[in-house]
Amino acid sequence: MEQQPMRTAHDSLGELQIPAEAYYGAQTARAIQNFPISGLHLQPAFVRAQAILKWAAAKAHKDLGVMDGQKTEAICHAAEEVMSGKLDEWFQVDVYQAGAGTSQNMNVNEVIASRAAEFLGGQRGDYSRVHPNDDVNKSQSTNDTIHAAMQVAGIELLAHQLDPALGELIQSLEDKARAFNHIVKSGRTHLQDAVPMRLGDEFAAFADNIRRHRRWLEQSAASLLEIGLGGNAIGTGINTPEGYAQTVVEYVAQFTGLSFRLPDNPFTFNQNPDEVVFVSGAVRSLSLALQRIANDLRLLSSGPRTGLGELNLPAVQPGSSIMPGKVNPVMAEMLNMTCYQVQGCDTTVAQAGGAGQLELNVMMPVMAANFLHEISILSESVRVFSDKCIRGIEANEAQCTFYAENTLSLATALNVELGYEQAAKIVKEALAKDISLREAANNLEIPEHLVNKALDIEKLSRVVPRGAGNARPSTYGNPGQNAKTRQPATTSQRFEPESGD
Repeated sequence: MEQQPMRTAHDSLGELQIPAEAYYGAQTARAIQNFPISGLHLQPAFVRAQAILKWAAAKAHKDLGVMDGQKTEAICHAAEEVMSGKLDEWFQVDVYQAGAGTSQNMNVNEVIASRAAEFLGGQRGDYSRVHPNDDVNKSQSTNDTIHAAMQVAGIELLAHQLDPALGELIQSLEDKARAFNHIVKSGRTHLQDAVPMRLGDEFAAFADNIRRHRRWLEQSAASLLEIGLGGNAIGTGINTPEGYAQTVVEYVAQFTGLSFRLPDNPFTFNQNPDEVVFVSGAVRSLSLALQRIANDLRLLSSGPRTGLGELNLPAVQPGSSIMPGKVNPVMAEMLNMTCYQVQGCDTTVAQAGGAGQLELNVMMPVMAANFLHEISILSESVRVFSDKCIRGIEANEAQCTFYAENTLSLATALNVELGYEQAAKIVKEALAKDISLREAANNLEIPEHLVNKALDIEKLSRVVPRGAGNARPSTYGNPGQNAKTRQPATTSQRFEPESGD
């Protein structure tokens, strides 16, 4: 087996051998050796966010006269290649790494420095042209950049992946609500028969609940727009030129098309990644709402012969390796499992978020990994669930009507015409002889016109007057002309803060 060419790299601890082709350097190599824990790496969305910050820092330094234009251009070009995913293979530090993410920060610094050196005519690892610490990491610390990158990556995923996926799901549910509006069924409380309702109203409620959670998530995500770049190690801004903090944040906003801004207090930012904990909680809450819908659809589609059988979910694959012809609600099951994983990720984020001491929380790498993972998997599962399940749902109208006409809770409507005592007699007769309320009323010689008037399921399933709806100014907009966002597959929407506090 041919031996891999190596080169000598060095850091403050000394020299070591690394692959000659590697864009990373000694500090990344040490982290790879020190943390062979899971084989999991921070997501490309996080690396992209880190590169955005390095790009913005170089631009700010040029504007402030502390970095020459040629070096700035090389760093920015290298950072843009990182953002594009071209150099993804060189980000190999495990999620479970040195506290605060120093190794992750240096991984990006070293890769960008090596690539920038090539643009300036040098070799990979030639730090005489562009230095990972002195140039790429100039005016920065792991402590402010890892925290900021976590928020930049999170809000980009929320804006470009999860939010549009929720929009598609809401539209699919609303389409079904309209299609099923004429179908009357029995409602159920305590898993027992209740009064009649429209199947369309059941789906409209699903849609409205997801709409509410989408709005709450959007509102919480605005907190991610405050990033404390320039605070450096603890918030004092040590080793940064005057005007750097404001300038670098403006460049991040320009690049992403998102309204990033400085926090009121840089020390608060450095000490507390609580914005991520807050937004992760909103994602968890959304997952619980989605889980409920998935469970309801599984119940309503149970059968086909021995369950409720009100809905027919699309058959997307065979359901059993032993029972021929069996079809299972696999898309709802997939969504359930994703929701459980999201809730586990949120627990990790919450626990890590409460683990800070003094001027820093060092648990940010595992927070970032779980925060971005929960957004990513929920985005994809919602998109697939909408496409492969909701859009293809069909109603078993005959079964719905049968349940609506045979629920004994229809007796509630008899109260008005016949009074509680007479209605109770009809229910007892129906239960005793296992017959419908109409048949029981006939047995008891109740006037037919009164029974027909009371048991009009079309009338009984009408809804009370609704509110004026949820119309309000959107906190989304279209990216500005200078935005350099990675084009998502489904939308170009983005998160914006609401006006005021």
